[in-house]
Amino acid sequence: MSDQPLQLARFNGFPDALLDVAAPELWRHLPAPTLFDLPGRQCGMLFLSVLLHGNEDTGWRAIQAVLKRWRGRVLSRPIKLFVGNIAAAKAGVRTLPGQHDYNRAWPGTEHPATAEAAMMQAVVDIAASDSLFASIDIHNNTGNNPHYACVTSCDDDHLQLARLFGRTVVYFTEPLGVQSAALSRFCPSITVECGRPGAEAGVAHAVELIESALALQHFPDHEVAAADIDLMRTFAIVKVPADASFSYDGSAADFRFRSDLDHLNFAELDAGTSFGAHAGNFRLEIVASEGGEGDYFTYAGGEVRLARGAIPAMLTLDPHAVRLDCLGYLMQRIGRDGRRLDAAGG
Repeated sequence: MSDQPLQLARFNGFPDALLDVAAPELWRHLPAPTLFDLPGRQCGMLFLSVLLHGNEDTGWRAIQAVLKRWRGRVLSRPIKLFVGNIAAAKAGVRTLPGQHDYNRAWPGTEHPATAEAAMMQAVVDIAASDSLFASIDIHNNTGNNPHYACVTSCDDDHLQLARLFGRTVVYFTEPLGVQSAALSRFCPSITVECGRPGAEAGVAHAVELIESALALQHFPDHEVAAADIDLMRTFAIVKVPADASFSYDGSAADFRFRSDLDHLNFAELDAGTSFGAHAGNFRLEIVASEGGEGDYFTYAGGEVRLARGAIPAMLTLDPHAVRLDCLGYLMQRIGRDGRRLDAAGG
């Protein structure tokens, strides 16, 4: 992890020259992670963060599209835009070797002494000095997932903001050090997952969300109806042990995951559903959130199976994503009170 100070560049306004620059080429135009201040008519700043992971460019492409639409006009609401890991974007990777993950380094991180954490603290301090209306952090993922929003609070304004993106909302408390948790102390804050990078539908959906947030004068003063939202909670993060091997094509490994593993995402799975085969004494590592106690997988007969019903998310077939982050998440449906709504076969 980097312990050398990181520069934060600042711009007032958004240069037109950046409107057509692809994310991997930003290093030619920006000296470092950059915070842009864009003026707008209404009070209340919209905070946007993009490229916290260098190979997730949907957010950058979306803000380019929005600013092209508004070129020559004053935005309806001011924007503070943070463009994150430009160096990783140049390399086309999530995070460079030696870097601390830009979306695990925000206030609340487990690694507050890193240079990345110092920079994110500075960004939050600057953002908090303004009157913030809302915050949106835009991401992609590597597996077969629907588009969905994530929240670290289930209060009405957070859920109203999430509903601008869609019905599917995931409440989470782990991992630590994420942007949406840090900004939620000051305003409604969401992370949105826009599918795989490069998909035009993800860009269009992110553009629609940004435009909706710019147009919204205030959050509705009524609750989000239960029928208008599919609310889930992450109760476990699933990791592969660092010294364990794994494959998806049946080749010899400690874990031989099924080739369609990512097609299990957001399906309601019964206990006993197979994730693949295993050999030896390795077990999947579990990071459990509050309320996530108990067994998660069984290992009888050389098969890795769910020990309880669950709804997976972000299961991936990308070995690099597994090593850098995790295999995926396990979720359950909840009500607004945080209680589980059903056992999903568990």
